[in-house]
Amino acid sequence: MTPHPSPAARSLPQSALADLADVPATSRWVCSGATRLHVLDYGGPGVPLLVMPGITSPAITMDFVVRELTDLVRPVVVDVRGRGLSDDGAGYGLEEYAEDTEAVVMRLGLDRPVLFGHSMGARIAAVTAARNKVPLRGTVLGDPPMSGPGRGPYPTPLDAFLDQLAQAVRGTTAAEVARAWPRWPHRELELRARWLASCGEEAIKATHRGFESEDFFDWWSSVPGPTVLLYGADSPVVTEVGAAEAARTNPTASLSRIPDAGHMLFWDNPPAALASLREALRPMLA
Repeated sequence: MTPHPSPAARSLPQSALADLADVPATSRWVCSGATRLHVLDYGGPGVPLLVMPGITSPAITMDFVVRELTDLVRPVVVDVRGRGLSDDGAGYGLEEYAEDTEAVVMRLGLDRPVLFGHSMGARIAAVTAARNKVPLRGTVLGDPPMSGPGRGPYPTPLDAFLDQLAQAVRGTTAAEVARAWPRWPHRELELRARWLASCGEEAIKATHRGFESEDFFDWWSSVPGPTVLLYGADSPVVTEVGAAEAARTNPTASLSRIPDAGHMLFWDNPPAALASLREALRPMLA
């Protein structure tokens, strides 16, 4: 593995900022305490869908997903603290992430949004719903990490994330990113190449530690319905054993298994993952 002697400074090339011109959304800003958060608001009259991406996924990387939903909802995608254009945070625990999510709901005046998160973002959505401090219509959780104390390590080691971050800081290409993610669409490889360096090293490290020290199941049983858990049929993060435990410990939840997809649901099998997400959302929008 490549050594990581000191934290890399977060950065964005001009080409990455120019990507925002191609996104049919407006940049908006929210303060969560002292932390300034950037969100992409796709507008429209629909029910707000507040989206929290994964551990190394700035808001723009979810564009290819949410722009397919604008006929159903008003997507609002968060640059989670320590990523994209949002500030670094003083901490990166699940309740701190949930406080940020609550701040976005309140500061933007989102009327009973649906929360949707992928990976880290799915854990954030679960904790926000369980805390019950803002009114919600429901939650959709995409392949939430189920590792935790006594449950074994998160399947992707921290060094793998840090190696990819070092490549991005150095300057990487879609072709190099494809070595780690060979199934991804080319545009998404390009976005990751340009935007990954906006993710803070401490944010990644602390979140990865949280995957193994904060137990998803401590919150999951308190997530109110309606809630849907999407998981990849080939995911090492939500295994069939994990899915069975999720079904048993929150019987109000619905589970949807996405074929031919690993942890990166929408990148691995976009048509099936999008169809499952749309199906999950429709009953929550009435």
